[in-house]
Amino acid sequence: MPTLIDNTGPKPESGQKPESGKAVSAAARAKGKGDAKGGLYKPRQPIYPKLVHGKWRAVKWALLIACLAIYYVTPWIRWTRPEGFPQQAALVDFDGRRFYFFDIQLWPQEVYIFTGILVMAALALFLVTALFGRLWCGYACPQTVWTDLYIVVERLFEGDRNARMRLDAAPTSFNKIWRKTGKHLAWLGIAFGTGGAWIFYFHDAPTLIRTFWTGEAPVTAYVSCLLLTCTTYIFAGWMREQVCTYMCPWPRIQGAMLDDHSLQVTYLGYRGEPRGPHKKNQTWEGRGDCIDCHQCVVVCPMGIDIRDGAQMECINCGLCVDACDEVMIKIDRPTGLIAYDSEYAVAARTKGQPAKYPVVRSRTIYYAMAMSVVGGLTLWSLMTRPEADLNIIRDRNPTFVRMHDGAVRDGYTLKIGNRTFEPRRFEVSFTGIPGARLSQPGETGGTVSVVVPADQVAAVRVFVTAPADAELASSVPAHFVIRSGDLKVETKTVFLSGAANPQ
Repeated sequence: MPTLIDNTGPKPESGQKPESGKAVSAAARAKGKGDAKGGLYKPRQPIYPKLVHGKWRAVKWALLIACLAIYYVTPWIRWTRPEGFPQQAALVDFDGRRFYFFDIQLWPQEVYIFTGILVMAALALFLVTALFGRLWCGYACPQTVWTDLYIVVERLFEGDRNARMRLDAAPTSFNKIWRKTGKHLAWLGIAFGTGGAWIFYFHDAPTLIRTFWTGEAPVTAYVSCLLLTCTTYIFAGWMREQVCTYMCPWPRIQGAMLDDHSLQVTYLGYRGEPRGPHKKNQTWEGRGDCIDCHQCVVVCPMGIDIRDGAQMECINCGLCVDACDEVMIKIDRPTGLIAYDSEYAVAARTKGQPAKYPVVRSRTIYYAMAMSVVGGLTLWSLMTRPEADLNIIRDRNPTFVRMHDGAVRDGYTLKIGNRTFEPRRFEVSFTGIPGARLSQPGETGGTVSVVVPADQVAAVRVFVTAPADAELASSVPAHFVIRSGDLKVETKTVFLSGAANPQ
C-alpha cells in the first residue's frame, strides 16, 4: 500500500533543516504563539496557484462546466405529469412526501432504494480510487469545482499568480480596493446563486423564484439559501485547501483504497534526479531532467511539492503534470517527468523491467462485485415494486368481539396506497377462514371496494366475521387481497377468535 506523507504539521522555513523529536514541537509551539497571538496553530498562508494550460487542465475545465451546468440547470428541467402533480423533472417534495426524478417516483417507505443508491455510489468511489487514485477530489468534488470557479473570478479581477501576490503586498489604494471589492461581490453572487439553486430542488423552481423575492417563500427556503451562500463563500473563497486538508475525512481514509498499482500523480525520481538548474547548450550527462524550476509547485492548488512523494494533501488534479510537460517541451526533454503512474510501475522501470498496469486485481474485483450486487438489487427493487401496497392495522381493543349468535368478529384498518398517477378502484377480499364475511361499519356484508386517489393512500375500516360453526384456533393465519384490473396485492394478517384450545 502506498505511503502517504502528512504535510499538515509545521514545516521548516526555507533553508532550514527539519528538526526532530521534541525540538519540532517546541519550535512549532513557539512559532505558533508568535504568529497567532497565543494560538495553537499557525495562520493560513495564502496559496496563489498559477494558471497552466494542458490536457489535464482542459479536462478540468470540461468537467467544471459540466458539473456546474448539471447543478444549476437540473431544477429548471420540466417533465410532463398529470395535472395536479409537480411538473419538475427532479424534485424532493417534502410537502407531498415524494421524490421525483423524471419517470421515477419514490415514496418515503422506499428508503431502501435511496440506501442502495448511496451504497453503490460509495463502492464506485472506492473502485475509482483503487484504480485511478483521488480523481473524485481532483475533478468532480464540489469543493474542487467551486474553488476552481472562484479562482477564475479572482484572476479576472486581480490577474495571475504574480499580479495577485503584488496586489496583496501593495499598500491600500483605489486600484486595490476596487479589485478586492469586485472580487468579493462576484464571489458572493456565485455563492448566492449556489444557495438559490439548491432550494429549487425542494420546491417548484418557477414558483419559488417568484415567491422568494416577495417574501412568500417558506422559511426553510430562506434559511437553506443563507446557509449555502455562507458555506460556499467561506469554503471556496477563504478556506479552500484547508477544507480538503483539515475538514474532509477522505484524505485520511483513502490509503485503505490504494495499493501499489493505483494510478497517482507521481514524480519519476529515477529520471529527474539529481535535479538542478540547466543552461542552454549544457550537457545532460550525469544529471536528471528536473531543472528545479518549481513550476509544479506554483500551479498546485494545495501548495505542495509533488517531488516529495505521495502526500495526503494531493488531490490528483494533474495540473503539475501539465506544468512540467510544458517545461520539458521548452528544454527539449521527453514529457512525463511528472505523470499519472503507479508505484509498482515506477519501481519496475527503475530496475529496467517492463511496467505493468493490472486493472483486474483482488480489491478491484471485490469493489466491482459488491457494486454489481448492490446495483442489481437496487435496480430489481425499483423495477419490480408494485403499483399499489397494502398495510393492515388490527384493532387492539377489543381484539375480537363475540356476537350474540356465537359468531366472532375482528376489526381491521386497511391502508391502500396507489402509486400510479390515476385514481384506481380496489376490490377487497379476505381468505383463510371458510365462510367468513367481510363488511364495513354500518353495512351488513358483501363486497368491499374503495377508490384511492392518484398517488395517495386511502384508509378503510372493515370487519371480518367468522361463522359460529367455524372450527377456529385462538389465532388463525389469514390474508387480505386487493385487486384492481390485473393488479393483485396480498398481505398476511391473523384472525383472533379467543378460542381456549387450538385446533
